[in-house]
Amino acid sequence: MIAGRYGISGVPLAQMRFARALARRGHEVELLFGKTEEGQVLPLVKGVTVRSFEKLRVIQLLLPLVRYFRENRIDLVFSAGDHLNVIVLLAAILSRTKAKVSCSSRVTPFDTYSRVPFSKGWILKLMSQLTLWRATALTCVSEDMVEQYRTVFGRTRHMCAYNIIDDEHSRAALAAKVADPWLAIRDVPLIIAAGSLVPWKGFDDLIVAMRQVVQVMPTRLLILGEGHMRGELVELIVKHGLQSVVRLPGNVDNPLGYFSRANVFVLSSHVEGMPNVLVEAMLCGCTPVATNCPTGPRELLQGGKYGYLVPIRDPISLADGILRALRYPLPVDQLKEAVLPFSEDAVIARHFDLLGIQTSPRTNPVSIGSCATGG
Repeated sequence: MIAGRYGISGVPLAQMRFARALARRGHEVELLFGKTEEGQVLPLVKGVTVRSFEKLRVIQLLLPLVRYFRENRIDLVFSAGDHLNVIVLLAAILSRTKAKVSCSSRVTPFDTYSRVPFSKGWILKLMSQLTLWRATALTCVSEDMVEQYRTVFGRTRHMCAYNIIDDEHSRAALAAKVADPWLAIRDVPLIIAAGSLVPWKGFDDLIVAMRQVVQVMPTRLLILGEGHMRGELVELIVKHGLQSVVRLPGNVDNPLGYFSRANVFVLSSHVEGMPNVLVEAMLCGCTPVATNCPTGPRELLQGGKYGYLVPIRDPISLADGILRALRYPLPVDQLKEAVLPFSEDAVIARHFDLLGIQTSPRTNPVSIGSCATGG
């Protein structure tokens, strides 16, 4: 398993689910990270060998991966993240490994590639065009993103393949007890959001929206996650007098335990790839409210069938969506239907079908990658 950095974010967590699922099916799986983020410890994944190369930049993984492919008989490689994909494919070419390689793209190519000659995005696109022939399968985490890649690259083999969200581990996590005073006191509805505290997550819009919500209906909001915008968001909470109704608990060990005890989940992002957290919330029974940002939410919610879609950067519309979700929550059966494409069996079958192989026989070690950071 090959990855850029391990940390608390959607892509590494999704890849760990994938690794765990393959191991349960009898495959020998190694999960390789390029670096472990400061303050984090490599996870223990049942049935999976986890290790880190401890390289700061993605390009520094090239030679270690060439050696890894030469020294180990690998049948499959799953990589996620465009920077990492290029390095993995180049290592596969140089090492002459016969492994099948599946490369997954997780963010919009419009933010990744550039037409400006000799810029970082321009060089990455050039390197992609030179190496993508080596990939057995090219996937994106949403149909909308597939269309974006066709816009950037023209004729391309990219296909949609979702992440695993619904598995035994997630089911156990949502049922586990969580110690938080707002989860114990259920006198008012609980709204929840989660993600890195960074500008494109739109949590400032959500806090402003809460000012409108609490004027109509008593509620509380928890925003799970950490990031450099914490100070700015705290100031915004104080500015609007929301200290008693909005909290930032930071990173938590079991976000699904929080989701399963909340009424509404809000995704306020300005841009996404395919927000795993939104599917996790629906798995936990939360009625979703999401901005209609590129890409993912509209596809996940089927244009509003499985939740409430609102415009981006619009706190008033966001507040209205939250109030509608509180008044008219989605039936549990409807939410279950929404997450069916993200079940373990469905996702593995899709990936293996694209690779042209069977899902049941035991294979040699499978290398699975997650998103790379740095460049």
